Amino acid sequence: MSSSVMDSEVYRGIFVSERMRKVFSDESLMQKWLDAWVALARAEADLGVIPQEAAKKIADKASFEVFDPTLIREGIVDTTHPLIVQIRQFTDAVGGREGGFIHWGATTQDIMDTAVVLQMKEAQEVLLDQLNKFLKTLLSLSDKYKSTIMPGRTHGQHALPITLGYKIAIWADEIGKHIERLEAGQDRYLVSSFSGAAGTLASISEHGLAIQEKYSEYLGLKQATITWHVQRDGFAEYSSYIAMIAGTIGKIANEIINLQRTEIGEIEEGFKDGQIGSSTMPHKRNPMICEYVVGLTRVVQRNASLSFDAMLQEHERDMTFWTTEWSYIPQINMMTSGGIEQMQGILERFIVHEDKMARNLDQLKGLIVSENLMLTLGVHVGRQVAHDMVYKVSMQAFEEDRHLLEVTLEDAEIMAHLSDVEVKNCLDPKSYVGLCEVFVERVQQKWKQ
Repeated sequence: MSSSVMDSEVYRGIFVSERMRKVFSDESLMQKWLDAWVALARAEADLGVIPQEAAKKIADKASFEVFDPTLIREGIVDTTHPLIVQIRQFTDAVGGREGGFIHWGATTQDIMDTAVVLQMKEAQEVLLDQLNKFLKTLLSLSDKYKSTIMPGRTHGQHALPITLGYKIAIWADEIGKHIERLEAGQDRYLVSSFSGAAGTLASISEHGLAIQEKYSEYLGLKQATITWHVQRDGFAEYSSYIAMIAGTIGKIANEIINLQRTEIGEIEEGFKDGQIGSSTMPHKRNPMICEYVVGLTRVVQRNASLSFDAMLQEHERDMTFWTTEWSYIPQINMMTSGGIEQMQGILERFIVHEDKMARNLDQLKGLIVSENLMLTLGVHVGRQVAHDMVYKVSMQAFEEDRHLLEVTLEDAEIMAHLSDVEVKNCLDPKSYVGLCEVFVERVQQKWKQ
C-alpha cells in the first residue's frame, strides 16, 4: 500500500524520477548496509583483525535477498533498534564462526550513515548526469535565441529590452555553478563512517585508522579526519546544494508560468494533443507541468531545512535528529531529480512566440527605451536635467496614450538638442539591448566544456 507521492502509483510520475527512486528504494538501502559490512570485513581481514575466510564468506552472502523486509520492519518496532535485526539476519545467512565477525568494531551509526552516503554518492551521479544534459539544452537555447528581442521586466513591469537568449543564459550559468558545487563539495560529504561506539575506535585502536582508510577505499568514499557522528555539516552542505538546484529549477518553471500568461503569451511550456488544461474549461492551455515543479520545489526546500536542525547534536551521539536524515535526504533527491526531468521535457518542446514578444515590446509605445533617450539627451544638458525633461514627455505620452516618439518630436525643449533621426534611433528597442549577446557568448564559453 502506497501512502505518499514518493511511491504512489497515482502521483509519483509527476513528482519523482524513476531513476532516483531506485537509488533510494528499500532494496538499495539494504544492499548498501551489506556493502558497508563487506568493505569493513575486507579491510579488517587485510590487516589481520578478522580471518580472510570470514571476509570472503561475508562478501559471498552480501545480497539484499538475505533480508526479510517484513521481519526487519516488525523487528525494528519490537526492539526499537534500527539495525540489530539486520545484523542478526545477515549473521544467520553467513552462518558459523564467520558470521560472528560481521559488524566487528563498528557501531550502528557507522553502517547506517555510510549507507546513506553511498546512496548520496549514487544520487549525485544521477543529478550530475541530469544537470549536464539540462545545461547543454539551456546553452543550445540561449544560442538559438541570443538575438530574439523581448521586454525585460523588473518589479513586474517593463524595464528595458533584453533577448530571450540572455534570459536563458542566466539560467544556464546558475545550473553550471550548481554542477561545480556538487563536484567540489563531494570530498567533504561523500565520507565513510567507521568510528565505533563513541567515535574513538577504542575496540580496534591498534589498526583503527588503517582499517578506516581501507574501508573508505573499498567503498569509493573519503576517509574522515575525525568521527562525524555528531558532525552533520556534510549532510547540511549537500542538502543546501539540492535545495539551491531545486530553487533554480523552480525559478525557471515559475518564469515560464508568468510568460505564458494570457496577457503576455511570449512562451508556452509546450502542449501536446490530449493534454488537459481544465476539467471544465476546454480552451485552457495551463502550464501545469511547471506548476507541479514549483510545488515540489517548495517541498524540497522546506525538507532540506531539516539538515540545519540536525546539526544540533548532543554529546558524542544523538538520535533525536539523526532519524530525520533517513526521511528528508531521499525525499529532496527524488523530488529534485523529478523536477529536473520535468523541466528537461519542457525545454525540449517549449514554444516561443516571437510575434508576441515584438507586440509586447511596443506595448508601452516607446517608453521601454526612455533611458536611452535620457542618456543621449544628457550628453547635451546633463543627466539629471535630461531625466526631468524625458520624465515630462514620458508622463505626457502615458497619460495621453500616445507614442513617446510622437510626443518627443513635438517637444521644442528636447528637439533643440537632438535631431529627428537621433530621437527615432533612441526609441527603437532593437538599438538598446546592451551586451545581451556578449553575455550569452561569455556563458557559452564558460560552460560548453
